[in-house]
Amino acid sequence: MKISKAVGVTAIAGLLATLAGCANSPIPLAQNFELTSQYKVRSAGHWDLVSKDVVSQTAATLDKAGTGSTPVYVRLPAKPSAFDHGFREFLITKMVQGGKQVLTTPNPQAMEVSYQTQVVRHNSPRPHFIPGGFTMLAGGLMAAYGLRLEHLDAKLAGTLVGTGALDYANSVNSGGPTATELILTTTVTRGGQYVARKTDVYYLENVDAPLFMNTAMQNMNYKVVSQ
Repeated sequence: MKISKAVGVTAIAGLLATLAGCANSPIPLAQNFELTSQYKVRSAGHWDLVSKDVVSQTAATLDKAGTGSTPVYVRLPAKPSAFDHGFREFLITKMVQGGKQVLTTPNPQAMEVSYQTQVVRHNSPRPHFIPGGFTMLAGGLMAAYGLRLEHLDAKLAGTLVGTGALDYANSVNSGGPTATELILTTTVTRGGQYVARKTDVYYLENVDAPLFMNTAMQNMNYKVVSQ
């Protein structure tokens, strides 16, 4: 036990020396954001779920602003993509089912619901797995248990490996992170003023990107790739 403590003290001293040497770094150090998760849109059924979330939060915002009973008109974006067409239909259906007055044509007295998409493509590599909730929970238990008993039990180490496998399976089942993302912004305006606004980010499968790109974007993307 004494040897173990001595090794620990030596390791800590070495770490402190290393940190002291890095205190004068000429440029800012790189740091990861805290662990987060992000949904991946992989089917038209997922478009339906996204619209449900958008309508729910938008309705809550309008009710809070006292404009929940005002009629709305859902505008289709210019040069709409396949997603734009489907998403508009989902939005209208959800709003009508929720008791909203949805107009078939624009009206100056009504609020206008519009949305826009931006497809983002990254060139940097996408790490497939980052330890998630299961691993973090088990890791925290291990730390607390280890501090009390001053050693890491083999069974706990096995548990950590097992929970890591669960997180990995979670990631694999979703298809893992991709280099393509969708920024979706839904806006409600009236009289030139923003009434409600919601922006979300989702992963897309790389090959599905054209479904979310309008005609002009698809033509531009084709020209760039073919050069």
